[in-house]
Amino acid sequence: MKKKISCVKNKQSGIFFTLLSIVIILLVGIIVWYNAPIKLMDLDYNEVMEIVVFNGNSGNTTHIKDKEQIQHIIDNLNDVEVKRSKLSAGYSGYSFKITIYLADGSEAGDWNNFIINSDYSIRKDPFFYSVTKGKIDYNYIKNIVE
Repeated sequence: MKKKISCVKNKQSGIFFTLLSIVIILLVGIIVWYNAPIKLMDLDYNEVMEIVVFNGNSGNTTHIKDKEQIQHIIDNLNDVEVKRSKLSAGYSGYSFKITIYLADGSEAGDWNNFIINSDYSIRKDPFFYSVTKGKIDYNYIKNIVE
């Protein structure tokens, strides 16, 4: 009888240890994923037909088709790395919503339809992102759209 009880206790502690190990591995994985730097984009400006900027402050939309302006914005954003900083759920309002259209008329994938709030802050739901490398040329975009 004591052997059965001992065997059951060993099984329970083995299951507990296994579950605890799984939880720890998942938590470490989530922490690494959450804090990993992300390249904002990797686009060739020659493939971009238009950048549409919706100004959340004024409600106006600007269609940027000038090749020099497109090159400046895309080159700048290509040099930026970000990391997740907090959840964006429940937040509203923003400065500039950026939508990038390629030469074939389709929207650029990955980092498209994102929001620039400042030189160092981006929102792409469900997260806010902080710039960790480079700097967003916020004032350049601001001067074009205002």
